[in-house]
Amino acid sequence: MAHSNTVWGTASAFLDHARKIRWIDLLIVASLAGMFYGLLMLQSEWTSAASPAKEPIDLSPWALPKYTLYSLSRGLIAYLFSLAFTLAYGYWAAKDHMAEHLLVPMLDILQSIPVLGFMPGLVIALVALFPNSHVGLELAAILMIFTGQAWNMTFSFYHSLRSIPKDMNEVGSAYHFSAWERLKWIELPFSAIGLVWNSMMSMAGGWFFLMINEAFTLGDRDFRLPGIGSYMSVAVEQDDKSAMFWALLAMVLMIVFLDQFLWRPLVVWSRKFRIEEGGARDDTSSWVLDLLRRSWLVARVAEWQARRQNTRFARSQNATRPVQPPHGGLRTWLATLALLGLVAVLLYGAWRLALMLLVLPAGQWTELGTAALLTLGRVLLATALGTLWALPAGLAIGLNPRLSRILQPVIQVVASFPAPMLFPIAIAVFNACGLELGWGSIVLMLLGTQWYILFNVVAGTLAIPHDLQEAAQSYRLSGWMRFKTVYLPAVFPYLVTGWVTAAGGAWNASIVSEYVTFQKHTDAAWGLGSTISIACAQNNFPLLAASVLTMSLVVVIFNRLVWRRLYHLAETRYSLSK
Repeated sequence: MAHSNTVWGTASAFLDHARKIRWIDLLIVASLAGMFYGLLMLQSEWTSAASPAKEPIDLSPWALPKYTLYSLSRGLIAYLFSLAFTLAYGYWAAKDHMAEHLLVPMLDILQSIPVLGFMPGLVIALVALFPNSHVGLELAAILMIFTGQAWNMTFSFYHSLRSIPKDMNEVGSAYHFSAWERLKWIELPFSAIGLVWNSMMSMAGGWFFLMINEAFTLGDRDFRLPGIGSYMSVAVEQDDKSAMFWALLAMVLMIVFLDQFLWRPLVVWSRKFRIEEGGARDDTSSWVLDLLRRSWLVARVAEWQARRQNTRFARSQNATRPVQPPHGGLRTWLATLALLGLVAVLLYGAWRLALMLLVLPAGQWTELGTAALLTLGRVLLATALGTLWALPAGLAIGLNPRLSRILQPVIQVVASFPAPMLFPIAIAVFNACGLELGWGSIVLMLLGTQWYILFNVVAGTLAIPHDLQEAAQSYRLSGWMRFKTVYLPAVFPYLVTGWVTAAGGAWNASIVSEYVTFQKHTDAAWGLGSTISIACAQNNFPLLAASVLTMSLVVVIFNRLVWRRLYHLAETRYSLSK
């Protein structure tokens, strides 16, 4: 009898658990199984034998689901690399004031160097390192996507660490937080909103050069990987309008999928890290996040994680907690060694670069200087035009939860869409209007860089404390006065980050904006971007290196004269912590 009661109790418990498992739990399990199958497909693609012949691209629409998976996987893997780089590099630059003087200008240079500036050498090196498989070419494509993602995330995280309110830092000091506890409980939560919105923009930036990354040519050598980018490249090459339509549709569906299943839940989740002293009403929501919160499996995992965290916290409270010094000796030594290693690598690279540049005639440098000034003018005009509409639009979206809920998926789709895929349409419009590429290239730059400003302004607006907005309403400030005295000062630090990253993106985009191929006809506007594209097409490495060096020097000088002063102004006068 006792045995039967035990069996019945076990069966009842099993049935009780089975009743708790909802359809969302089954969907989660099915999604995990699908992800596992996708990883197997990726493993098969990566380890397949390399062929000297050009990778065939099937223009059938039925091949697009597989190509979309390949492109999406490269973007997500690159994002994980970008996030790791952001946390390490941004933390180092913000905490080590000696290294900061080298790391921040170098970051500005890195985000401005066009992908073609280092793609040829990187592709050749990685392909030679993995000659018998596609691993080298896949890694090269991922690293190229990484170069379109990492920089604005790093700028955002670095600026957040520099802008943490004093009272939050004092709490960490009062409780003797270690460096890890300070990062976990203060620094990461404070930077969460800006990091999430810049992550969305980073993914969009990674897609910008998708056609180049997946269908790269160097001289007469063709390095091609299956994906949406290579599909679109072949469709444009063959003037297959039906295939171009299917590629555009696949890109839109992939972006909508990412927005609904990844970015929208993260945006809603990050809202809990707003600095509030009053009870602000938050109308933002995510149907995916709501479903996950109803999941029995997710709830059990969350409970298990909470128990582990509580156990660790209890142990830490019972243990004797020594006062943590502001800078540990070992950590300082490691940072110094890392900085010296970085300087050594830069010096070695500078020596090899100097040897390559000796073959260039002196007159070539004068032409490069003039080309750099022309491209600089286009970059600044594109940034200014983007600000004219992105600043008021970003404030409107960030201040209105209903508008944010409606427009966020829209701007995410539009911003994430690779602008070069739209260049053929834009060039056709330019030709119909009689607009030269010298001016049209500004519009082409704007198509891809304006979103950096918009996303940063939205992030800054969402971070405005609600009591500050209530104070503006209580004093019945007019629209212009509210913008001038409350909104613009509050979002100014984020706006500066948007300007820096937009300008860097415009420099990067100059290689495809000043040198465009349309209907088998190539049109070029004199500038540094077109010089880099021509040097790459002609396999002229000395000219390519000289062009990239000239661009880097212009970026450094402009950074010292303009962006650095604006960052200082944002930190000292317009930070909410001051």
